[in-house]
Amino acid sequence: MTMSPIDWAIVAAYFLLSTGIGFYFTKRGGESLEEYFISGRQVPWWLAGAAMVATTFAADTPLVVTGLVATKGVAGNWLWWNMVMSGMLTVFFFARLWRRARVMTDVEFAEIRYSGKPAAFLRGFRALYLGIAINLIIMGWVTRAMIKILTISLGISPVLAVGICFVITVAYAVAAGLWAVLWTDLVQFVIKMSAVIVLAVYAVRKVGGMDALVAGVTKHFGSETAAISVLPVKFSGGHLEAYAWMPLLALTVFLSMQWWAAYYPGAEPGGGGYVAQRIFSAKTERDGVLATLFFQVAHYALRPWPWIVTGLATVIMYPDLKDKEAGYVHAFVDLLPTPWRGFMLAGFAAAYMSTIGTHLNWGASYLVNDFYKRFVKKNETEKHYVNVGRVATVLLFILSIAVTSQLESVEKAWKFLLAIGAGTGLVLILRWYWWRITAWSEISAMITSFIASLIFLNTIPSHFAASDPNADAWVMIATVVVSTVVWLAVTFIMPKETDAQLDSFYNRVRPGGPGWRAVAARNGFPNEGIPGGALAWTNWIAGIIAVYSTLFGIGKLVFGHMALGFGLLGIAVVAFAWIARSFRGDEMLAPAPGTYKSP
Repeated sequence: MTMSPIDWAIVAAYFLLSTGIGFYFTKRGGESLEEYFISGRQVPWWLAGAAMVATTFAADTPLVVTGLVATKGVAGNWLWWNMVMSGMLTVFFFARLWRRARVMTDVEFAEIRYSGKPAAFLRGFRALYLGIAINLIIMGWVTRAMIKILTISLGISPVLAVGICFVITVAYAVAAGLWAVLWTDLVQFVIKMSAVIVLAVYAVRKVGGMDALVAGVTKHFGSETAAISVLPVKFSGGHLEAYAWMPLLALTVFLSMQWWAAYYPGAEPGGGGYVAQRIFSAKTERDGVLATLFFQVAHYALRPWPWIVTGLATVIMYPDLKDKEAGYVHAFVDLLPTPWRGFMLAGFAAAYMSTIGTHLNWGASYLVNDFYKRFVKKNETEKHYVNVGRVATVLLFILSIAVTSQLESVEKAWKFLLAIGAGTGLVLILRWYWWRITAWSEISAMITSFIASLIFLNTIPSHFAASDPNADAWVMIATVVVSTVVWLAVTFIMPKETDAQLDSFYNRVRPGGPGWRAVAARNGFPNEGIPGGALAWTNWIAGIIAVYSTLFGIGKLVFGHMALGFGLLGIAVVAFAWIARSFRGDEMLAPAPGTYKSP
């Protein structure tokens, strides 16, 4: 691809802007660990929410969606669309509880919920497991995608290409911490969304318009339903049938088990990870909840369609391309003129840098706050810990490069993370609402899930045809069953947490509900319900309806089904109105001046 001086000027301007934002916040970010890792808990909801969305829009995301769409049609996105239900749990049940916990990381939660050496071990173990092992896998697959993008588009050395992004990203992430990450995320999100929308427009024009696009993919997939339907099932002969790539067993596991049973970064049951980090950084409980709600809507409903449309166009433009994910990059190279080439390249750099910047800061927060400060150097100055955080940030990126070469594909890495996290989700949810959960419950769930998933990943798929989704479904089912049996047994066998620890946690977070009834009564809160009460459940349902209706409604409008599209958007409006009404009646979430109100 030939880049003009104008294209390169646009890319250079983007890098200068990102670097400038980072260094602007250097002094503020270096004041303390709270400023460096959670922005002093002063972030408004719109900035925290936009940063969540930007982080999950990585360099690999358009490529993965293109691969799914090109092989399975639009409905192939159910691999990640099913996680809406888990995300909405975080919004209406866990966001406010995380904000009340007043921790710096979700790993620190272990020692306010549990006591003694098991709690300390859990905190240290999860800090290393999530901060290094899981974090490196994620950064590795994002870097792998960026290498593919730059190698195809520019034909330059992968080392040089990623090295440039590395220098800029690490510069602002190291210098100023989360403040720089948040503001650059906002700028980067605007750039990359604009770029993918422009590419989608050019892709549709290239294939002859939307009608020609639909006709072309209909021919490729055998029917319009198989190509562009958002549902992974069809009606045939008066009864419901599943497509070969999504048998009913796999679909059932996706919709009824995976979203609550499996730990996956960005969609953790019970919240957690960088989503929790953004909640911690929010100014108030209300800001934390609204940021998470904005994230769910934008992540699932507003972003996907430009990727999907371009992915469908690649089916027509590159029918013989073996690497379907690479079709997105080929479209960018072949279709965009100056100055859009420069804008798109800046968009890919933004997608890469927003994700890497977040994961560097997030991972470093675990290593410093939950391992180094907790177990190695307990009484150093804030400046010392900030400097250690900067060193950890650089070290994490260097290690992620080593992981990159070991990943075969992004989709396989996704599935691997889902498998090793299966079985831990339920205990991460129940620890908020059932006093009997202990540190040993979490420890046993993590260890059993990891071991069981590795065993089942190496045994179950051999009984199925290659790439049969039923194999993934049975791996998930078997891992969840074994892990759940083990952690439940451990929960009742091991001693319960002390009354003092349970009382301390309850008074700090006030989770409410029947699972804490005895503890609540002991502390003067008899029959206290969960925050939000019964409306939390109705809001959860309304949130799911709102997101799916918006997602499907926009899709119908894109493909010219105007009446149905506006009808679905009307349903979404009603669902959002219900949520807004309940928020106005919620004392903790009602708009009001002032700062955080303690429960």
